[in-house]
Amino acid sequence: MARTTRNGSRLSTDAPKVGGGQESADLTVVVVSFNTRLLLERCLRSVADAAGRSGLRTETWVVDNASADGSAQMVQRRFPEVRLVSLSENVGFARANNVVLDRLVNATPGDRVPPLTLLLNPDTEIRGDALALLRGALAEAPKAAVAGPRLAYPDGSFQHAAFRFPGAAQILLDLFPVARLADHPINGRYPRRRYDTGLPFCVDFPLGACMLLPTDALRAVGALDPGFFMYCEEMDWCRRSATLGYEALCVPKAVVTHHAGASTRQRAGPMFVALWRSRLRYFAKHEGPVRARVLRGTVRAAIRARRVSDRVAQARGRIDAEARRERSRAYAAILAGGAIP
Repeated sequence: MARTTRNGSRLSTDAPKVGGGQESADLTVVVVSFNTRLLLERCLRSVADAAGRSGLRTETWVVDNASADGSAQMVQRRFPEVRLVSLSENVGFARANNVVLDRLVNATPGDRVPPLTLLLNPDTEIRGDALALLRGALAEAPKAAVAGPRLAYPDGSFQHAAFRFPGAAQILLDLFPVARLADHPINGRYPRRRYDTGLPFCVDFPLGACMLLPTDALRAVGALDPGFFMYCEEMDWCRRSATLGYEALCVPKAVVTHHAGASTRQRAGPMFVALWRSRLRYFAKHEGPVRARVLRGTVRAAIRARRVSDRVAQARGRIDAEARRERSRAYAAILAGGAIP
């Protein structure tokens, strides 16, 4: 399924151990890429800069999900120090991360693994001292299993970086957005004033675009659930960590630019299906039988209502017939289950 390269040369199909070539590394960085070559290059340059600023000795891995845009070749050519795993198929975000995370989780007592692990999306850029600030926040919060930064759009504007675990209100507001409630706590958002204080604050979960984990906490909680093809894997991981008594932090002084959806926009229909499949899986895993049934019913009812609203939108000329058919196929796939189209 995979071939692993380092310094541009082909290695065996079994990737080297994490830390195997850099026993003194302080940090393992894992970036999963899919057709984001230009952004991936900027991301990796920001990692190198952040590592230099923080003084952390860093071992960086790129796991490429069968990109067709030359991402893997770019990494080989321009970042020979990065460990590259090229997958022969797109196995999803969680499984691709686990190519590296499983090695950390399953390391034997004799193995030396870096004490910190950073999960980073390829459409992010670490700004200034963000990495050092995240590290410092974890050092001051021994119960924290994860720290996430403040996220910003490329123009510098505010982007929500942390959320509450979802319930029925968030389901309805995701499928039927109400502009005045977009930033409201009922929609799972934390008030902007919490970010503006600059002080770290506890959250249910940070967005998975950038998460710094103590490797000991990762080993205690386990790797990402590979059953989540895309979306909700960080939510699931933080929910599992919370059951073990860990906390999650947002660190507003640490700023990371997030281009938001650079990979997923390439397959908007399938990713919409993946989002709601993942949410249904999350509800089944973490909510009691009654609440899970209510939330599942809310999703199904809201999607059926979306079908009706799409018919009205087409009749009024707001969407065309092909757009409505594409949406209808996605709704049917969510309701039916099975493979993501």
